Amino acid sequence: MPTGRGTLGLKLFGLLIALAAGSAVAAQAEGPTKPNGLPLPRFVSLKSERVNVRSGPAKDNQVNWIYTRTGLPVEIIAEYDNWSRIRDWEGAEGWVLHSLLSGRRTALVSAAAKKVDDFVPIHASADLTSAVTARLQSGVLATVKRCDGHWCRISGEGFDGWIEQDRLWGVYPGEKVD
Repeated sequence: MPTGRGTLGLKLFGLLIALAAGSAVAAQAEGPTKPNGLPLPRFVSLKSERVNVRSGPAKDNQVNWIYTRTGLPVEIIAEYDNWSRIRDWEGAEGWVLHSLLSGRRTALVSAAAKKVDDFVPIHASADLTSAVTARLQSGVLATVKRCDGHWCRISGEGFDGWIEQDRLWGVYPGEKVD
């Protein structure tokens, strides 16, 4: 039977083993950042029409939900091996295979916070006084052609023009996209 000192030593040893195991799980969950040299976080889009979002970075992890629309923008917030931890426009997070993501930039149009039902104007040029060429509802998916830090040129079904950058989810404030 161990003495008091031996029991304390075994408890400390057990605690160290538990901490080491916890660190390994945490490393698997968050993974190293920038394994491919690309910055984190960054926006990408869904490459496939069906994308499983899992609870962890392995195929044996539970599928929490499935995206069913190609091109939706998501934000990569962590990477581990060939897995990316993503966040969507609603703030939901999960893990997807890197091969299901594309570097093609897309964005969702977002209305002003106080007026969700408002239509967002698309202009002929990057100027509020230029002609309005379209008005889009919040949630419309667009391809981002370029951004200068204040305005983005976007296109989609039936529209092509300029939108104020802060009216998009899929580009960072002040970000320049070529």
